[in-house]
Amino acid sequence: MKVIAIVSAKGGVGKTTLTANLATALHRQGVATVLVADLDPQNALGLHFGADPASLAGISRASLEGEGWGSVCVQSLAGVHVLPYGVVNEADRVAFERHLDAHPDWLAQQLHSLDLPQDAVVFIDTPPGPSVYMQQALTAAQVVVVVSLPDAASYAALALMQRLVHAYCTPRPDFSETLYVLNQADGARQLSKDIKRVMQDSLGARLIGVVHEDQAVREALAYDQSVLEYDTHGQAADDLRKCAQVLAQHLGLRLAGGAP
Repeated sequence: MKVIAIVSAKGGVGKTTLTANLATALHRQGVATVLVADLDPQNALGLHFGADPASLAGISRASLEGEGWGSVCVQSLAGVHVLPYGVVNEADRVAFERHLDAHPDWLAQQLHSLDLPQDAVVFIDTPPGPSVYMQQALTAAQVVVVVSLPDAASYAALALMQRLVHAYCTPRPDFSETLYVLNQADGARQLSKDIKRVMQDSLGARLIGVVHEDQAVREALAYDQSVLEYDTHGQAADDLRKCAQVLAQHLGLRLAGGAP
């Protein structure tokens, strides 16, 4: 099982959308078992897979009630298995976060209890910035994908993410590497082009993808589809497929019709 934490130091970078579409792209390209787990109280990840926003079920409520995650895991029409965060009141959210704080290896243990196939890929979506949720994800992940925008604030925030990864991931022998995705790039804007060039120069092969600004990304969510389904031949869909392929190479996965 490969566990990938999708993280960002600031909000509004399209992290949840990227998580959903990378998971879908990997599954469409031949990874049999792909699971996404939502560790963000906004509970938005499931919306990308057609989940009912009014549904209360999720890992938060199941954990508080001592139930196994299998009871709240659903398989989307896209074939990706989804673990929503669920809906809880404020008192339960605080209690849940206290539990996570007291049990740093909670997520790793929960994922192990699912008894997933050895070649399964798990994506963990997290809230932006430091939190007990991000700490759990970083502690469980073998690979971290940092999502950034081509703007000055996002670029400056990369240093914070690097410090968090160093604190929670680097000391672990099972941790592999930190990768980066530049999201919502705009080739018509000079700043976007400049930051893209700087990140390519400084990160090299660790920058696994540049996803360009594309209206189809927002429209796809409105129609309960992935970008790859909604606009198969669009710029963003092509970028996401390429990003998934490069990610698969870093994970050592064999995709349909290709070498690892």
